[in-house]
Amino acid sequence: MPQPRRNTATFEALRALLPAVLLAILPQLAHAQSREADQALEDLIPDSAMDDPKAWANQTDAAKVAVPDPATLLSPDAIAPLTGIPAITLAWPDASELPAITPLTPDPDIGAAAEQAKAAGEALATDVDPGSGRGIGQIPGASIYPITPQLALAFPPDEEILPEREAVTARFGALATLRKFGNEEDNLAQLTRRARQDTDLLQQVLRVYGYYDAEIYHSTTGYAAPAEGSGPAPAIDLKKVGVRFDVRPGPRYTFASISLGDIAAARDADALKRAFALAPGDPVNSDRIVAERDHLITALGEGGHAFAKVGEPDLGIDHALRTGDLTLPVTSGGQYVMGDIHSSLPDYLSSRHLSRMARFRPGDPFRKSRVDDLRQAILATGLVSSVTVTPREVTPAADPQPGIADVDVTLAKAPQRTIAGLIGYSSGEGVRVEASWENRNMFPPEGLVRFRGVAGTREQLAGATYRRNNFFGRDQVLTADLYAQTRRTDAYNARTISFSTVFEKQTTLIFQKAWVYSAGVELLATSELPAAAGSTRTTYFIGALPLRGAYDGSDDLLDPKRGVRVSLRVSPEISVQNGMRSNYVRAQFDASAYQPVSHSVVLAERVRIGSIPGANVNSIAPSRRFYAGGGASVRGFAYQAVGPRDALGNPSGGRSLSEFSLEARVKTGLMGGAVSVVPFVDAGTVGTTASPTVNGLKVGVGLGLRYQTSFGPIRIDLGTPLNPAKGDSRVGVYVSLGQAF
Repeated sequence: MPQPRRNTATFEALRALLPAVLLAILPQLAHAQSREADQALEDLIPDSAMDDPKAWANQTDAAKVAVPDPATLLSPDAIAPLTGIPAITLAWPDASELPAITPLTPDPDIGAAAEQAKAAGEALATDVDPGSGRGIGQIPGASIYPITPQLALAFPPDEEILPEREAVTARFGALATLRKFGNEEDNLAQLTRRARQDTDLLQQVLRVYGYYDAEIYHSTTGYAAPAEGSGPAPAIDLKKVGVRFDVRPGPRYTFASISLGDIAAARDADALKRAFALAPGDPVNSDRIVAERDHLITALGEGGHAFAKVGEPDLGIDHALRTGDLTLPVTSGGQYVMGDIHSSLPDYLSSRHLSRMARFRPGDPFRKSRVDDLRQAILATGLVSSVTVTPREVTPAADPQPGIADVDVTLAKAPQRTIAGLIGYSSGEGVRVEASWENRNMFPPEGLVRFRGVAGTREQLAGATYRRNNFFGRDQVLTADLYAQTRRTDAYNARTISFSTVFEKQTTLIFQKAWVYSAGVELLATSELPAAAGSTRTTYFIGALPLRGAYDGSDDLLDPKRGVRVSLRVSPEISVQNGMRSNYVRAQFDASAYQPVSHSVVLAERVRIGSIPGANVNSIAPSRRFYAGGGASVRGFAYQAVGPRDALGNPSGGRSLSEFSLEARVKTGLMGGAVSVVPFVDAGTVGTTASPTVNGLKVGVGLGLRYQTSFGPIRIDLGTPLNPAKGDSRVGVYVSLGQAF
């Protein structure tokens, strides 16, 4: 093809500009070039060019050519048109004939390989060996574990494959994002995204139980994509769309080795190893690792290792061998015995007082549970806002001799003074308002002083109490109480002045004891007017020695669910009235039992028997007699409404008491399981003789509600009498804290 002609005028103009360009750059080149340069460079740019670059450039041939006028270069006449371009012709593709393609002969080896691959793919898709750890798609004959109507897990039908499937389902169901899917703001794209997130979550859950090669396939139900060309997709009801996860767990990894630091060198190494109940060959289980670490920490603390340290576990997984190597850094230290207790506030709670509260003595083997118990007991005094109990090494451990660890108690004072109020109501006793002021440490240590007052429909009281907690021992209490009271009931009207002092061994929420007791002295003067018509007011001077012993075999102090309780009260008393002296004994026996029928139902039974032998009923002050009825007795009847009555129908009290109660405490599941309903039936009677009887038994039935709080259940009971007497109310309402018994 001929080359196009060059524009000669333009080319010559560019040549004319070359000397000017060289003239501009030669000074820099000359400055940069040494006179001893290479010969090739010397020939190109001689030394004369370096001495006078302008003169040298003017001597070149290009400098002698005249520079044309730029306007002339750009005129249309100066640009010659391109001519002589030959015509180009190409044949149209339809006119071309392509040679026929001869197919290749198939290679027999490649064909066989293709058939084998196809067969393997079909086997993989159907998963003829469920649980083998390979395959995709839904599991044939799978066991389905629904979590919600829209979410389910599917496992291989053989339960020996992944025996923890219920635990996996529960844990996954509690964390899955799809659990709450289906509200109006959700869409199908969100479902897909959440399904991917939950797939990763399910993988993590399976690793907890040692399944590190699990395969998971998720599919949707209740929705099908429209066929191509079938028109617009129908609207999707997300409430009908579900997600199913098919789980093929694969092989379960096992422990190859377990390292427990320096436990092997400890004197009680065998016991510590038994506490960590994992061994090589056991299945890998993260929950078990955490649990056994806690068991080991407990064993170290209870075994005298006061300064033991247990680090975080490190689990290394070998996917090739399908095993795990567990390393638990443990520094057991030596064994120690208890030393002395040191208080940071000796004038507030002395070291001696704290030592009385502790359930250990110097020289006892160190036990962390006893140290923690001391901390809880100090907090329970209400005198400190925070407390830290720290063992401190006094004598190092040197086998075979144990070391000695003193206990440092760091205290921060809490407010000592409290103002409290209480409002109550029952249909039989009316309104009762109580207020109190107290200083819990007016006389250290733990010397409480309280002033209280009661104003109510039937009671008015003013009193003062001195109380010393942990008196010469843990949970031992000395109480002195003085009060003046007026009280009006359906049975009597009494004006009383009383002084009592009691020493008792208590049971507490921190340390619930099987056996408790109390002993005291009570002196009172009471002027009482029986409600019977024509009665006269009588003044009684009474001295009593109240004694009590009790056994508590229940599982909870405030809300028992199993076990029994038994108590006996005996109070020998002397009463002097109108110059006459009477001797008698007030005795009362209480027993209750609790049996769980199911996880949500507890049956509770109670019996109470009382007797006052030694004096006739008229020689006993009305306030010291037995009565029945009310929220803590026979519900459905008013307070003191069960028992003997005078001619006007007023309760007169008696010398014997018989009460029986049965109730079912049924959890409803409402408000997180905090609400229970309690159907009940109560029965009771009071006799005029000292021998308990069931003659004249009154029966009340009703329904109660319980709301469980951190400090015990709040109780609301509504009862009605089945065999009321004339004047008895048809409905009784009772509100209080704690169970009825």
